[in-house]
Amino acid sequence: MFDNTCKLIAELYSPDFATWLLGKPITLTKLSPTELSIEPIRADALIMLQSDEVVLHIEFQTEPDENMPFRMADYYLRIYRRFPNKQIYQFVIYLDKTTSEKVYQLTFTTGKMRHEFDVIRLWEQPPEIFLLTPGLLPFAVLSATENKASTLQLVAAAVDKISERRTQSNISAAAAILAGLVLDQEVIGRLFRKDIMRESVIYQSILSEGKEEGIELGVRRVAVNLLKENMPVEMVAKVTGLTIEQVQSLVMTDVEQSE
Repeated sequence: MFDNTCKLIAELYSPDFATWLLGKPITLTKLSPTELSIEPIRADALIMLQSDEVVLHIEFQTEPDENMPFRMADYYLRIYRRFPNKQIYQFVIYLDKTTSEKVYQLTFTTGKMRHEFDVIRLWEQPPEIFLLTPGLLPFAVLSATENKASTLQLVAAAVDKISERRTQSNISAAAAILAGLVLDQEVIGRLFRKDIMRESVIYQSILSEGKEEGIELGVRRVAVNLLKENMPVEMVAKVTGLTIEQVQSLVMTDVEQSE
């Protein structure tokens, strides 16, 4: 939820992110990972934005990932293969404070190959840089501020001054969600109006995601019940729309739970 919220904000307010990360307010459009290769690409925390001259690749991470250096090198080569004449900028943005050494990894090295990328640990960034533009407001509470609640109050005050209703609702929702990493819901609820947040693209996206997860869970429960009635795996797959591999995994899970 946190990573996807960041992705949506970066997509909706790309000039704010370009100003922060690239130093100039470039308007960027979303680049689909499917445009880079026919092979699968892990895209749950990934956002790629492009202009005529640059590609901005951002990975939002709540948890450290030991495979991140390899992934960044892999993405770089995919991007370069598709856009050899564009400047490529890569950033890993860690949201939640950690003592893990993995968040300090900046390079991938193997043999004679060496690839470098940029890392931003939000808890080390001054809060002021996130209070300047709407798209960055949600990150202020995760910055190097001593008083998270007071900083969130500043964010809420800045959001109230946004005249465009859709922007106000999107930023409110994103700020409330990300604040959940460091503050209690009671504090957050006092500062942001639920009626405005419900109008946001972010809220609707999370709601839709929740419905999809609910549907998937229901289908899997039906599959498990059919398996218990000794229906063949192939028939269960046809009835539920799941793949044979998915149904087989349910068989194994059921066996493990019964042991």
